[in-house]
Amino acid sequence: MRTSGILLPVSSIPSAYGIGSFSKEAYEFVDFLERAGQSYWQILPLGPTGYGDSPYQSFSTFAGNPYYIDLEELIEEGLLTKEQCEARDFGANEAYVDYEKIYKSRFVVLKEAFDNSRIEENEDFQAFAKENAFWLSDYSLYMAVKDSYKGKSWSEWDEDIRLRRPEAIERYRNQLKEEILFYEFQQYLFDTQWRKLKKYANDRGVKIIGDIPIYVALDSADTWANPELFQLDENRRPTGVAGCPPDAFSATGQLWGNPLYKWDYHKETEYAWWIQRISYCYKLYDVVRIDHFRGFDEYYNIPFGDTTAEFGRWEKGLGYDLFKVMKKKIGDKPVIAEDLGFLTPTVNQLLKKSGYPGMKVLQFAFDSREESDYLPHNYTANSVVYTGTHDNDTTVGWYQVINRRDRSFAKKYLNIKSSRELEWNFIRAALGSVSDTAVIPMQDYLGLGSEARINVPSTLGTNWKWRMVKGQIPEGLAEKIYDVCKLYGRVK
Repeated sequence: MRTSGILLPVSSIPSAYGIGSFSKEAYEFVDFLERAGQSYWQILPLGPTGYGDSPYQSFSTFAGNPYYIDLEELIEEGLLTKEQCEARDFGANEAYVDYEKIYKSRFVVLKEAFDNSRIEENEDFQAFAKENAFWLSDYSLYMAVKDSYKGKSWSEWDEDIRLRRPEAIERYRNQLKEEILFYEFQQYLFDTQWRKLKKYANDRGVKIIGDIPIYVALDSADTWANPELFQLDENRRPTGVAGCPPDAFSATGQLWGNPLYKWDYHKETEYAWWIQRISYCYKLYDVVRIDHFRGFDEYYNIPFGDTTAEFGRWEKGLGYDLFKVMKKKIGDKPVIAEDLGFLTPTVNQLLKKSGYPGMKVLQFAFDSREESDYLPHNYTANSVVYTGTHDNDTTVGWYQVINRRDRSFAKKYLNIKSSRELEWNFIRAALGSVSDTAVIPMQDYLGLGSEARINVPSTLGTNWKWRMVKGQIPEGLAEKIYDVCKLYGRVK
């Protein structure tokens, strides 16, 4: 069945208080998706953001981002007052997230809600904490200890707690009991609100495409609590870190800094941690996009301490084995494989063996020097086509800066007669392709330029900030999207 969806991060929703959340505006966006005949809402990872505010560098692979908790709902429940929320500075520019101000304000307000909650007496909270104890206990302790060290990474903590000696764990659990409960409270609110929003979407025929980063952050509860899973030395320092070699995105490569997996150990345990992690993802999402799929075939190992990714080396990954075990233990669940970048024959073989659809990005198609797999006439049905992803510029922004020959090729291929609404030429090409699924970033439907770009890989300081503003979706856009998707057989 041919389907379509829209990519929009939760943080980009025009909610009150400085950042997108599970607010009434999120429910309105689901209504918009339903009116537009869309089957999917694709989002970015929902974890609490760490270094550089990136959702791909989270403090936990299981926890949710407290920024997404809807404060207006807490006001309705009597846990907060409107005056308490409005007394805080969440940033003045409604089109961009001010993460520094959000960080300084959001937790203060959530703490006020916590102080009013008597949460430990709540039976639903108790059930949630028990059901999620396998990750919640370590995460909440980790965050409380991290706060006591003024935000420092666990690698800089005192040796006893850094190495998780039992007496240190017990001492901190006792000393930080209230702070630990506060972090559990945040996760309970996140879980309760997200499940309600997801159900609302599902009941209207909209499924959620979520994102599982292949790696976890070094500065995370996962690495601290499970050092045996990673390539760490006797002092629990990484021996190598993840990234990508130099490519079109970056001349010095991408240095992500994540610890690498000790795949032999994972295999010995029949991938218990991975199965747990992926199973949890299917509680949050309906479809999971596996980020950096090629890392399962080969992964790039950069010496720890290097300042660029230029001197890493490719090493053999585990291949199909994890996916074989995954299908056996949790069933053949819907997956999108992020297979972008330079693909070797063995990556293509792995993708084919898995049966998962790969990604086709239209912006990658128009290199006038060579024939491209990303040109629509080369697609196969078992694929997901995008005009661009969160790592690309918007289509309008990209078109303005590509070289003259590539732009001429794109104009000829897409029959672009005018720069007015040129984004619709790209959208139509994606929707009209044979790919089973087409996902269009919301910025392209809005015809926005580079000011609405989500992320520039290998840069810090300006990413993950763009937001829609109230009233930015023009009257009739849902109907226009519905009509064009129906034209190309993508409406249910």
